[in-house]
Amino acid sequence: MGKEYDLTPRPVARVETRFRRIATDFPVPQSLPILRRLKEYEPAAMRGQPPVVWDRAEGFQVFDAWGNCWIDWSSGVLIANAGHGRKEIADAIALQAEAKLLTNYCFPSEIRSRLVERLAGLLPQPLKKIFLLTTGSETVECAIKLCRTYGAKTGGRTKNVIVSYNLAFHGRTLGSQQAGGIPNLKEWIVNLDPGFVQIPFPDGFRANSAFEGFEDALREHGVEPRNVAGVILETYQGGTAAFGPKKYMEALRQWCTGHNALLVCDEVQAGFGRTGTMWGFEHYGIVPDLALFGKGISSSLPLAAVAGRADVMDLHPPGSMTSTHTGNPVCCAAALASIDLVVNEKLAANAARVGAVMHERLRSIAARFPQIGRVEGKGLVAGLACIIPGTKEPDGDLAWDVVDRCVTKGVLVFSPVGPGGGTVKISPPLVITEEAILDSTSALEEAFHEAATRRTAAVHK
Repeated sequence: MGKEYDLTPRPVARVETRFRRIATDFPVPQSLPILRRLKEYEPAAMRGQPPVVWDRAEGFQVFDAWGNCWIDWSSGVLIANAGHGRKEIADAIALQAEAKLLTNYCFPSEIRSRLVERLAGLLPQPLKKIFLLTTGSETVECAIKLCRTYGAKTGGRTKNVIVSYNLAFHGRTLGSQQAGGIPNLKEWIVNLDPGFVQIPFPDGFRANSAFEGFEDALREHGVEPRNVAGVILETYQGGTAAFGPKKYMEALRQWCTGHNALLVCDEVQAGFGRTGTMWGFEHYGIVPDLALFGKGISSSLPLAAVAGRADVMDLHPPGSMTSTHTGNPVCCAAALASIDLVVNEKLAANAARVGAVMHERLRSIAARFPQIGRVEGKGLVAGLACIIPGTKEPDGDLAWDVVDRCVTKGVLVFSPVGPGGGTVKISPPLVITEEAILDSTSALEEAFHEAATRRTAAVHK
């Protein structure tokens, strides 16, 4: 699990480039009262990110109140696809707030109708019904409900198995964590639902990429194909940024159709241009039965969505599948503005173009350091797997050191993720420029050199 940062300020090298600036010790001494209040009044689970106290964020940069500026490689955990602090989004939020409609539960509103129509118009057939929610976890819970309802309707009560993948992260609620593939996140549940099974994700690094492995894994779990209600996967694995092979996903799509199981793509991280296409599943040449969205949908406020086939989305009668803040009007305004920015500014294409530069640089860095076992991802998402050289064993301590050094150099990265906490995740806003990518990856290269040198010296002591 995550570590807690030491809040003792330490001297760090001053940094001044066009895009990043470090002008103080770190953590900033003046920030300590804020950090200590948070430590006193928030649960320990909220600690673990680099102690950067955000004051404002614009475009692809984050600023504190004491003169420091970071190139943001977090997008606020993959939220700010259209960029931080966009005036168009802020103006849309303000205009809706001035209209004095801040909430309306499931009662109809004009702005909600515009958002669901806009989303349906951007999505391929048959994803034409949209259910607005608040968080990604909520969309996963909804997908589980729909899969099992559809399974019971089409195959009886035994058609209830939800198949997902090892190492997957689908959220922090009861159902979403059971669908997730990280065992230590489920220990609190105690009485796990036997209808959830996880199988290896075909990343070609830690697991075989052939589709035969899917059916072999079901047999190992004692699962009859006719009892599978749904298969849910992150379009790319959030903890590693790994995509599966296109042929595997095409075969999976055919398998689900042939066995009348719903295919669910969790696009909470992948949607809205992040991977260089509007929707991550486009890389596979498939369309799921249900697609789940969140994070980058609004580049700001909490909103999420389930998109799906009409016959599946309409399984539950009126009033039986609702959410208190569904389609909150202020959040809808933010989402409409953000989607317009992503589409009109061709940010998916920018993610593909600038992302190609980023991945080339990352592969070049990886070639220098045997401690980087794999570079995963597409577009403006990447995962660098830190390993013990000569093995595939994750090196979480090295990843932690690299992240810490990046932050003190003016590149804001969230804490390491993935197996053993060994993945350095990179996910800047989609408005980032090629020049800023080159600047920030140079800082990453410095951080890896320093961390690897320190690790080598410690081993040979």
